[in-house]
Formats: sequence, structure tokens, C-alpha cells
Amino acid sequence: MIRGIRPLLRGSTYSGVLFAYCGALLSLPLALFALLPAAAWPSAPDGVKAGLCLLAWAALIGVVGLPPVTRRVLAGAARRLLKVPLPTPPAGSSGADRWRTPLWLVLHVAVGWIGALASGALLAAGLALPGDWTRGPAGITLFDWSVRVEGGWSWVLAFLCVLLALAVCVAVTNTLRWSAPRLLGPSAAERLALAAEREQQLAERNRLAHELHDSIGHTLTAATIQAAVAGEVLAADPAAARAALRSIEESTRAALEDLDYVLGVLREEQAGTAPTRSLADLPELLDRLRHAGAVVEPELSGELTQVQGTLSRAAYRIVQEGLTNALRHGAGGPIQVRVAAGPDALELSVVNRTGGTRAFPTSGHGLPGLAERVRLLNGQLEAGVDGSQHWRLAVRLPVRSSV
Repeated sequence: MIRGIRPLLRGSTYSGVLFAYCGALLSLPLALFALLPAAAWPSAPDGVKAGLCLLAWAALIGVVGLPPVTRRVLAGAARRLLKVPLPTPPAGSSGADRWRTPLWLVLHVAVGWIGALASGALLAAGLALPGDWTRGPAGITLFDWSVRVEGGWSWVLAFLCVLLALAVCVAVTNTLRWSAPRLLGPSAAERLALAAEREQQLAERNRLAHELHDSIGHTLTAATIQAAVAGEVLAADPAAARAALRSIEESTRAALEDLDYVLGVLREEQAGTAPTRSLADLPELLDRLRHAGAVVEPELSGELTQVQGTLSRAAYRIVQEGLTNALRHGAGGPIQVRVAAGPDALELSVVNRTGGTRAFPTSGHGLPGLAERVRLLNGQLEAGVDGSQHWRLAVRLPVRSSV
């Protein structure tokens, strides 16, 4: 019982009714133009004239629903007044889906008029019946059907009329709520397009997360070590301390460029040109590590400058992540870096001693991120203990399928 009365007490029920009745009222100017067919055929039977007028009225209402802006306005109003979770419609819609908005608009107007007439008549009867009781028998007459009541039963009948008027309001709102997602919501093709767009956005954000992890993670790790070195030699070797501070400045400036670009993309602003770190920047990366006090033993072979595009940028990030892990978890000693560019494959490896005592926070996303990056390039990755005291990261990337 209470559950059946609950819709009568919701404010959204009556905001939905207001939405329906406003649509009915706004269609009145079109009704004047819908009278033209009847005026052009004065000798037609009254039933035919009425049918022509209704068809013309429905056609004019449907034409109003054809522009895409009408759908966006109706979807926004349905979200606000009907409390229906409708996504914002896309800017364009296919021809097969354009009929949905005119159909909903015709239904909206029809339900609004039927609901307005029914609820208005019931409310009028509910207000008139008690007044008739004071003067004698009260009743309701509709076409050839009539009901007469006397005494206190007129109050009962009046209450039932008001209750039925409220039930009509609930029915009107529920009808619009049921039809809005089906006719104003995204079609199957639009849902696929939205899903594809969302997947593309997630892929781009995932790529940016990898870039940010590799760049900022490496910079913070190297800067922390360089700051510790500068603090230790500040009094004994000011020149070395200044060199470490300059290295911190250079590396953080490069990281800020990456950060500004990523934040611009995430905020959906007009981001600047994406920073491109490639194998050509590898010597600068190794120099920054040397300023941090690390011993780096590079072995670079092949025409690295000939490696271009995505492969070169990915190879730089892979080596950078390997060096970051060596700084974080290594036990000192030389870090062996090997980059070999061949005609068919690009081979990368970073080897460092294990058993480091430095305590650096880690997110656990480094190796999984590398594995995903290598997989997307159709490459192979090996990471693990190499002997008793070394850790080895080795990657092989095919050249022809990646450039």
C-alpha cells in the first residue's frame, strides 16, 4: 500500500508532469498550421478532416525533432526533470537514428495532452462534487455514461477523482521515463562509437601514465642520489657539488616538460608539442647518471641514429626504466648498458649488482609497464637474476614491424 503511494509523493513525478504539459502547450502554434489541410478540403467528412489535422500536426511536431540541437535540449531536460541518466548525445547522428527524436517528441506531446485533459477533468470533478452535495445529489456525466451520488458519498467520489488525477500524473511521468532512454539515449551504433572513443582515451591515458612514470620516476631517483652526493662533498669538493646541482637542474627541467605535456592532455587543454626522447638522447641520460655518482659502462653499437619513430622513443624509455631500477635497487658498482642496433632487431640490456640498501618507494608498475610496452612492439623481454649477484634486464625489439 505504502509502496503504491510513494510515487505520488515524489517531487520528480510532478516535475515530469510539468515537462509533459509544457511540451503539449508548446505544440499549440503548430496546431494552427495543421488546420490547413482541413481548410483546403472543406467538403471532406468531419472524421477525415480530424484525421488529416492530427496527421499534419504529428508531422510538424516530428519535423521539429529532426535538428540535432533538439535532441540535446530534450536529453538535458529529461535528465533534469525526469531524473533519467541520459548521456549527452554526440554532435552528429546517423540517418537511421534520426527518426528516434521525432518519434519521442510526438509521443511526448501526445502523452502530455492526454495526461493534461484526463487529470484536468478529474481534478475539476473532484473539486465540483463536494459543492454539488450541499445542494442535492451530485454526479458525473461523461458522454452517455453518468454516475449520481448523494450525501457523504460525493466526498468519497471526489477523493477518488483527485486520486485518479494523481495516478494519471504518475502514469505520464513513468511513460516518459520509460521512453526517454530508448528514444533519446544512444543507439547501438552510438554506444559502439562512445565505447571506442572511451577505449582510445583510456589507451592514451595509459600511455601517458607510462611516460610519466618513466620520466618522473627516473628524475626523482637520480635527483635524490645527486642531492645526497652534493651534500656529502659540499665542503670538501664544492666544484663536484655544483656539478651535481647543475645535473639536478637539467634533469628536473626535462621532467617538467614531460609533466606539463601530460597535465595538458589530462585536462583536455591544448597541450604543447609532446617531448620526444629518443636514442639520440641516451648519452645525455648516461651523463646525468655519472653526475649522480653512478658508474656506467655503456656498449653502444650499430647505427642508433637510424632508429626512428616509436621504436627509438620506446627504446629510450626502456633503458631509462632499467637504469632507474638499477639506481633504486642496485648495490653500487658498475651498471652495464648495452644497446645494439641491427638490421632486424634492436637489443637492449641493463645489468647491475643486486643487494642494494637504499630505501626508495616503489609503485610496482615498472616491470609490468615495460612488459606491456614491449608487447605492443611485438618484442621479447627477460628480467631476473643473472648469476649470484647481478640483475639483468634484456629486451629484443623487431625493427621492421615497429618503425
